[in-house]
Amino acid sequence: MFITFEGIEGCGKSTQAELLRDYLQAMGYSVTLTLEPGGSRLGTELRRLLLSLESTDLSREAELFLYLADRAQHVHQVIRPALEAGGVVISDRFIHSTLAYQGYGRDMDVDVLQRMNSVAVDGTLPDLTFLLDMSPQAGLRRALSRNMEKSIASSEGRFEAEALDFHIRVRKGYLELASKEQERIVILDAQESPETVFKSVREKVDQALGIN
Repeated sequence: MFITFEGIEGCGKSTQAELLRDYLQAMGYSVTLTLEPGGSRLGTELRRLLLSLESTDLSREAELFLYLADRAQHVHQVIRPALEAGGVVISDRFIHSTLAYQGYGRDMDVDVLQRMNSVAVDGTLPDLTFLLDMSPQAGLRRALSRNMEKSIASSEGRFEAEALDFHIRVRKGYLELASKEQERIVILDAQESPETVFKSVREKVDQALGIN
């Protein structure tokens, strides 16, 4: 099974992905926890470029192609082999991030992005996606505080430095995508406690995997 977590900056995706990994491993599943950008060796290099404040001069087209390159290698090197081996893959971000951030946030053609995503993933799509939804203002406060605490404001703070309007468009994009893919995307209130959010995640995953 392939599960992805999506949402704006500071929504708690990484925390929920880690909680789900720990839960499923305790249940005896072989679990691969990965992320975008950065899930592969190539992705590690691309992550430095894409998230650094030194890359504010990236054009939206260059940004897009770097993310697609990261995704194509991620699928080839990490995701598909783990799925073919019978494991569960959990990814912190995947195709919907490109549609929300580059499509709605950067005002690029979403239909074109859908086709480009299809080339990058070559048929490998998530079975279940959790969208952790919250207000952009609250998410940015969380994200900026986290970046300061971890001293990554410069190395991984490029998107947090975007104007609030950008994050509002990204959130709107996520919600519109979810309305069109209700069979795949589950919306959760990310302003609830992590424990409350994970209870909903666990219930949905239990149902999908047939865990009693």
